[in-house]
Amino acid sequence: MVEQILVRCGNLFQGTEEKILENHTIIAEDGLVTRIAPTKDVPKSANAKEYDYSRHFVLPGLIDVHTHLAYGNAKTEEDIDLYSSLEFRAVRGLYFAHQVLASGFTTIVAPGDSGMVSRAIRDAIDAGLFEGPRVTAAGPYITSRQGLTDWYPTWIGVPTTSIGRLVRNRDEAIEEIRKQVKEGVDAVKIAMDGIHRRPNGELVAAFTLDETKAMVDEIRRLGKISIVHARGREATLYAAKTGVDLIFHASEIDEEGLEAAVANKCAICPTLTLLRNTMDFVEPQDPAFRERRNSVYNAEFDAAVENLQKVRRAGVPMPIGTDSGFAVTPFGEWHARELEIFVDYLGFTPIQALKAATSVSARVVRPNDKVGALMPGYQADFVALDGDPTKSVSILLDRSKVTSVFKAGSPIGPGHRKYDPRRVSDFAMMISSDLYTRERVAELGYRKTS
Repeated sequence: MVEQILVRCGNLFQGTEEKILENHTIIAEDGLVTRIAPTKDVPKSANAKEYDYSRHFVLPGLIDVHTHLAYGNAKTEEDIDLYSSLEFRAVRGLYFAHQVLASGFTTIVAPGDSGMVSRAIRDAIDAGLFEGPRVTAAGPYITSRQGLTDWYPTWIGVPTTSIGRLVRNRDEAIEEIRKQVKEGVDAVKIAMDGIHRRPNGELVAAFTLDETKAMVDEIRRLGKISIVHARGREATLYAAKTGVDLIFHASEIDEEGLEAAVANKCAICPTLTLLRNTMDFVEPQDPAFRERRNSVYNAEFDAAVENLQKVRRAGVPMPIGTDSGFAVTPFGEWHARELEIFVDYLGFTPIQALKAATSVSARVVRPNDKVGALMPGYQADFVALDGDPTKSVSILLDRSKVTSVFKAGSPIGPGHRKYDPRRVSDFAMMISSDLYTRERVAELGYRKTS
């Protein structure tokens, strides 16, 4: 039996054009939109379930293309890589996936997680076993000695439970890509740089241009989405020249890299929420506080904003991503902050930011998901808001304004429950956050008391 719903919308943003429809109704059958029409032309139906959002603003389910379901809101890299089993990470990830869904983000890309975690979560949600967002899943990052995720001393190596896979040559990289595709990934992520810099301060690309091209070509040949982490000029350039589908960060992109990104139709996801939250929220006891005090984060943020404004003006597609999964970007909390940053720092209008979080972001998710727009043939994933995000996207961060979230034409359950982080992700055995020399104790103003 066909299940039909009618959704009466006061204001409707469809996701693909920068305009708002007033007093329109969404007609959906079996979870797919079949028609959008003026409400006056859609009579009541005895066979359809009606939802009245005639006093609300309705928009497509939002998309975050940078959410790491296996991270568990971690405070340390060791917590991400070492201290919980892959099985526990998968179960924990299902819980956090629902937090993301409840915040209005009905689709995510999980771009690089340990083991089969994101793929297991994706499959459990797709099978209807658990409620959660649609997941485009990648496996562990492919990295080199100079790439992100090879944090540990060479005598330890990259643990098997790490979010990274260390490859020592081109053949190993190609074999890892083929292995991940066999295991069912939707996307493959390459760590194109890490923290290694030349004496002049420039970040070093983790792979040569030829190596990068070989990997991206193989990902493309196998029909998967290619994603890279690239902050530095060199890594971004190599990624853009190979026509990678999605570049994260691109903080130090130059004119040559920008020209290549335009020519090869790459998308660039700034992912500035992690950096901005770190700048705004860290406390004196946090190791990151020292970097903030020394203006390291401010310098990177300012440079990224300047460069990414050029990216926007050049017309490069810019999806929304937050790097959610760290303690400073907890699941379900800050996904919409990236829209704020797009408006406040990158020159987007609110409706352009909404488009970035819907149809633009949809270009780097599973093609068969048909999300990011409310139009015939697309999923009936939508959010009803008590307020107008085209006046201020900040209302998306106000839970009281998110009236309802629907996925495939059905309302989702409430998703914000408290938990004890000491039993979920705080497993690293850190004893002190400082070195208490006599000089340091004096700086802290310690006075012995009797």
